[in-house]
Formats: sequence, C-alpha cells, structure tokens
Amino acid sequence: MSNSQWNEQLVVEQLRDPVQRQRAFTLMVEHFKEQLYWQIRRMVLSHDDADDVLQNTFIKAWTGLDGFRGEAKLSTWLFRIANNETLNFLERRRQQLSLDDDAAVGVAARLEGDPYFDGDETAQQLQEAIASLPDKQRQVFNLKYFEEMKYEDMSELLGTSVGALKASYHHAVKKISDFFTARD
Repeated sequence: MSNSQWNEQLVVEQLRDPVQRQRAFTLMVEHFKEQLYWQIRRMVLSHDDADDVLQNTFIKAWTGLDGFRGEAKLSTWLFRIANNETLNFLERRRQQLSLDDDAAVGVAARLEGDPYFDGDETAQQLQEAIASLPDKQRQVFNLKYFEEMKYEDMSELLGTSVGALKASYHHAVKKISDFFTARD
C-alpha cells in the first residue's frame, strides 16, 4: 500500500482484527517510520539514538494496540508515543551524563561525527542553537519550523494550549536569534 493508497480507517480496522493485525502493523510502520524518524532525530540529533527511540516507539505502539481507541488519528497517537519516548530518552541521557542545563554541550562533535549529517557550517550552528533550547521549546520549534505543523495539530499532539505553544515558539525563535547574534 503506497502513501497515495493509504487508507487509515482500513488499517485501523485491520489492527483490531487478530488475523490481520501483524500485516496492518507492518503497513503502519512503513507509512510512518520516516516521518517519525525525523521528528525524533531533530530532538536527539544522533542517527543511532533516533533509530533506538524509533524502535522503542514501535514496540510501545505494538504493545499498546489494544489501548488505541481510534478517538485520535493513528498519526497523532504514534507521534504522541514518539514524543514521550524521545523525552524519556533525553531525560535518561541527561541523568546518565549528569549534564547541566547546557544541552548544546558536545552537539558540534556529535554532528561532525555523524555520517548521516551532511549540513554546512550554518546548518550545524542552527542545530547547536536548537539543541541549546529547553526540550519543550526545541520540540515546538522543530514541529513548527521543520514539520510546518499547525498549532492546533501540535496542541492535540502535545496536550498543550495553542497560546502556550505560540509562546514557546516565540521564545525559541528569540533564543535562536540571540544565539546567532552572540556569534557575530
């Protein structure tokens, strides 16, 4: 089933059928894996870490299929799981490395050593600026700037009011702008 043939309602029905569940889950993974990967990658930066979080996301989705009631879109449900897994990963990393509030420590080195990062110096500096943001602001910035997600959709995904999301995005843009101004 290609993206142009994607029928979410049919896939959800198949996920509820024990006979078709495995096949439907495979279709769901194929349909959403790249989009989820990039959502996660923009937060964790490393390809290997993003792959690990993505795998955990799909494991959680598989084990939680019986809890999916279909009240939200499948994409919203998966993105919420990915979001929670990403934030849990970042918190575990912070605790393991005993990092202080400077989340950008080592970002340049991680990006330079990542064979999947092919950005120029400006792209690297942008990633450093984004990494210096608090997790929530970084998440809102990534969803708005890279995914071009509407605030209403973000609100449903993150369970945060539109006003709070707009404020987070505004603060993130200001901090990124200040980051580049300080480098001049």
